Amino acid sequence: MIKTVKMPKLSANMENGILVSWNKQPGDAVKKGDVLFEVETDKVVSEVESLEDGKLNKILFEEGDSVKVDETIAEIQTAE
Repeated sequence: MIKTVKMPKLSANMENGILVSWNKQPGDAVKKGDVLFEVETDKVVSEVESLEDGKLNKILFEEGDSVKVDETIAEIQTAE
């Protein structure tokens, strides 16, 4: 099953975030709690963890892109 990874809302006034770096690449195994990517909001860089176990299937945004909250940024292939 394909699970989507969305840009999380990390603060009350967050509307978008800058994708700083990907810690996993397509084809990499991912476990729940693994840091998938880092995002910058209001001069703070936060790590975002996977909520699923599986394989990173697809990345939809590149490092440096500005991404709106709740926009799909990646897909994880799970066993379910």
